[in-house]
Amino acid sequence: MSTRIKMNIGELYTDMGEGLPEERRAGKERVYDYNLTRPSEEETRQRMLKDIMGSLGENGWVEPPLRVAYGTHTHIGKNFYANFNLTLVDDATVTIGDNVMFAPNVTLATAGHPIDPDIRITGQQFSQPIVIEDNVWLGAGVIVNPGVTIGRNSVIGAGSVVTKSIPANVVAAGVPCRVMRAIGPQDRHAFVTSERD
Repeated sequence: MSTRIKMNIGELYTDMGEGLPEERRAGKERVYDYNLTRPSEEETRQRMLKDIMGSLGENGWVEPPLRVAYGTHTHIGKNFYANFNLTLVDDATVTIGDNVMFAPNVTLATAGHPIDPDIRITGQQFSQPIVIEDNVWLGAGVIVNPGVTIGRNSVIGAGSVVTKSIPANVVAAGVPCRVMRAIGPQDRHAFVTSERD
């Protein structure tokens, strides 16, 4: 079985062959250039971001600085926004849906290492895909671990560490992240103010 297959199914592998080191280096070179662009170079940033990612829908935007393991293993839908310091450890595939927002300092980490020290010392790792479905909002400092799916419309509170998949239409938060409540009518009216006398 090839390393590239192992990278998406959670089996142990080493990532030093099959052109992987060169692919990682190329991704980091592209991100280095992206992070050096000026705020006024919006069109240049858009072109560069399309070259960094595996795919990027319309109106995708990432505030520099950005960090990636590969970049090309990440696929992003339309109307995506990520604030400063997005980190994509995209050894396995990262799939981000439409209308997704990330606050500053979000990390999506598809890769991990064995807990057993005798196995870990061999330099092997494992990876599992991450899926962020449509209309999700991740708060500042959220960390998403390997193999996690965050369901459509859900909101993850700032500082959460998401170790297990989260269903659709909920607010979840904490370390580890847990569902707090369903999104409901109270959220639609939370910012409606009455007219002043």
